[in-house]
Amino acid sequence: MMTSMAQAQSRMGPPDPYMMADGNAEIALARSAAPKAVSDDAGVMVLDRQGYTTAEKGTNGFVCLVLRSWTAGTDFPEFWNPKIRSPICLNPQAVRTYLPLMIARAKLLFSGKSKDEMVEAISAALDKKELPTQETGAMCYMMSKQGHLNDHAGHWHPHLMFFVPLTDAKIWGADVAGSPVLSDRDPLDRLTIFMVPVGKWSDGTADSHDGN
Repeated sequence: MMTSMAQAQSRMGPPDPYMMADGNAEIALARSAAPKAVSDDAGVMVLDRQGYTTAEKGTNGFVCLVLRSWTAGTDFPEFWNPKIRSPICLNPQAVRTYLPLMIARAKLLFSGKSKDEMVEAISAALDKKELPTQETGAMCYMMSKQGHLNDHAGHWHPHLMFFVPLTDAKIWGADVAGSPVLSDRDPLDRLTIFMVPVGKWSDGTADSHDGN
């Protein structure tokens, strides 16, 4: 019943449940997405009541932040789940081409736009080239043990993600028996995401999570 209600919801509810009370805790969670050798010199963005803003500037071109539920696909059953915290650390190519999409989604929803209005605005911005297509080499780290990607998988597995314009998963050998590469199509943002699980969390401890 709760899932059905969440799927039917058209607009974001009160912003408070999506917020982290402690800004320093959000910065630390964002940095936990990648190994310290990467995240220590990365910039960090945090969520406020207008969307994502820069909390700390970096020196290596990477940017870490904590994504919320509405950065997932629009048909995701937990699209409005305020408990979701997905630490991610983007490389420079993804900062230039994937991050603008996430910033735009947040800004639109926090301004009161409905999910459908957000979809229309993102599509129009892509058509007009106001939002970029994915740059070659765009990728990110998602290796935080503290993350909560959804209520089913929890923090899932530490993994890397690669962002490319919409493409056939077979080109990467994804989603076939024995392949470590998984894929997810994001029609709204016009990209395919390839995920590669890795054996350790960002703190160097082994992944012992048994979930799928």
